[in-house]
Amino acid sequence: TDINPHALRAAESGVFDVSRVAAFTENHARSGARSSLSDYYAAAYGRVVFDKGLREHMVFSDHSLATDSVFAEVHLVSCRNVLIYFERDLQDRALGLFRESLCHRGFLGLGSKESLRFSAHTDAFDDFVLQDRIYRKKAGL
Repeated sequence: TDINPHALRAAESGVFDVSRVAAFTENHARSGARSSLSDYYAAAYGRVVFDKGLREHMVFSDHSLATDSVFAEVHLVSCRNVLIYFERDLQDRALGLFRESLCHRGFLGLGSKESLRFSAHTDAFDDFVLQDRIYRKKAGL
């Protein structure tokens, strides 16, 4: 989700500059992938296009952390380097939305400069991979 329609269209297209693929490939491997990331895209003319079948299973939606409510239950929320621009109250609001959105034992990924430590929602999450700011929603919450 995003509030920028251009960013949403770009993500939904699945087209990325080939220079970004090395980082994507490294992250794919670090995630424990058993296949090559190249199985999921085609490359030509300095760009890669990710498989349409993958993109059809994703939701791309306009959503404001400041004004909108929860609209889906998900297994993963990745909110990298957004909260650092928010005041404390808005950070807590956004983290509350993430908490409500996550399914039982779902994952939350934050940016390298972000933390749950001072949040009103810190007790709702366990550290999963703290150095990478990945948290897991506690059972029963």
